[in-house]
Amino acid sequence: MKRGIKLFLACVMLTMTLVTADLFAAEGPFELNAGYSIKEVLTAQVGKRVSVRTDAGETFEGTVTRVGDHLLHISKLSGKDFYDAVVRIDRINSVVLKVRGN
Repeated sequence: MKRGIKLFLACVMLTMTLVTADLFAAEGPFELNAGYSIKEVLTAQVGKRVSVRTDAGETFEGTVTRVGDHLLHISKLSGKDFYDAVVRIDRINSVVLKVRGN
């Protein structure tokens, strides 16, 4: 009986380890197509954390929620727990995104 319980617990722990490792796996490599625009790069990052820098020198770091024709909605701003940002896409100079794990 004890052996069966130990075997069961070992299987549960192995399954949880594999699931957790898959969740925290690094993103695949980012490939930049020469024809990409800032809007296309941001659209590919919906639901992921990015940092964008504007013409005015401001940096916004958060989760890309929605990319419209002219505006970007960033939620869960870093350092501003209760705030979101809406940024004009034509004012974005750069996008920083995570493509590798540790």
